[in-house]
Amino acid sequence: MQRITVSLDDEIVEMIDRVMTRRGATNRSEALRDMVRAAAAQDVLEDAADDTPCVATLSYVYDHERRDLTRRVNTAHHHRHDLSVATMHVHLDHGTCLEVSVLKGPAGELRGLADEVTNERGVRHGQLHVLPQEPEPAETHSHAHTGKRT
Repeated sequence: MQRITVSLDDEIVEMIDRVMTRRGATNRSEALRDMVRAAAAQDVLEDAADDTPCVATLSYVYDHERRDLTRRVNTAHHHRHDLSVATMHVHLDHGTCLEVSVLKGPAGELRGLADEVTNERGVRHGQLHVLPQEPEPAETHSHAHTGKRT
């Protein structure tokens, strides 16, 4: 094991302490190792080959009063409608909205849509959370109801 020295702002140290307490870590080193492992695992998925089938959530907070922002974000989603499964829109306050979009498609296309949306001026925070899509089982089954009850 290697020992490293890191300088962190008080605010970040407080975040580490909160994570440490919430997750039951015995010390800051353990908490930091867990956080780095989680970030690295997410990076692996976010760096997945462009054609890797994935599902994802794209969450972003934006200023809905910013000129044309809502239209630009909606246009980005409409141009990639084949990737969208569902979107939830929440009014956080008078001028701020949160949207969470559930997406499904090739990893590269999901990252492209997320970058397009979150890079818009007026989008304050954005995060794409990517998960691998498990392949469909080879066997298929019917959802048709036979009418027989057992």
